[in-house]
Amino acid sequence: METVETLIARLIDEIDYPHAAELFKKLSGGKRLRARLILTIAPEAATAPLLGAIVELIHAASLLHDDVIDEAQLRRGTPSVNATEGSKTAIMLGDILYSKAFSSLTSFDPSIARAVAESVTRLSIGEMMDVSMAESFNTDRELYLKMLYLKTATLIETCAYSAAILAGKDAQAHATYGKNLGLAFQIVDDILDITADEATLGKPSLNDFSEGKVTLPYIDLYERLGEEEKERLVQSHGKVLNKEEKGWIRSKMDEFKVIERSYEHAGALCDEAISVIGENAALRSIIETVIKRSH
Repeated sequence: METVETLIARLIDEIDYPHAAELFKKLSGGKRLRARLILTIAPEAATAPLLGAIVELIHAASLLHDDVIDEAQLRRGTPSVNATEGSKTAIMLGDILYSKAFSSLTSFDPSIARAVAESVTRLSIGEMMDVSMAESFNTDRELYLKMLYLKTATLIETCAYSAAILAGKDAQAHATYGKNLGLAFQIVDDILDITADEATLGKPSLNDFSEGKVTLPYIDLYERLGEEEKERLVQSHGKVLNKEEKGWIRSKMDEFKVIERSYEHAGALCDEAISVIGENAALRSIIETVIKRSH
């Protein structure tokens, strides 16, 4: 991972625009899940660290655009670029990172470059779907999971697929692992938005729902409520919730064991992911860390 960080710094330096480099340094590196996955699958591949660095630039670009779309003021507990520098600057920084990542991809086998590029197209479609779905209370579970795959899981799927190609391993099996890992990762994110304390989240609890996002726990809850309570939940959608409304939603989720059901869904995805790649302690550890994380 030290090599990945060094290569990320090199790619940023190659952009040759000090203001962009200065802004990039303010971004939190996060968990570097995508780069770690690539290195875990292809530890001996000489170009694996560079691929990890490229994918982390793509991920950072998508988060910059995400924050503008959501008008988010915080990113991992610190002020977002759009909050401090404005949306135009945040968008352009994201564009710079995307374009640098794509130009760096040209040194890879065409099958890998194509896979990563296509995943970014799917990611962008997922972002658009997310915005569109936030306009009303979505009760379609399959539509939600499709959006989740496009917005989050597709890039992680492609990381696993591409790393397997570099390592000469079963690319399709590893792609399935990556897809399920990505879906489980986002479902746990959705759960933590409800269950984690605000200091840990770095943002208000139940923030997703206030922004219009109807995630898996809310869909599960809606399906179990009576008609009057369904209406109450729908009326709360997309609004800043007071303490009473947050308490009511949490109490109803407790009553119907909604959070447990969402964890079970994520757990089933993880079990399938592990089953397709066989006994691999390192990949099992990654997926267990995703399920057990608290932030």
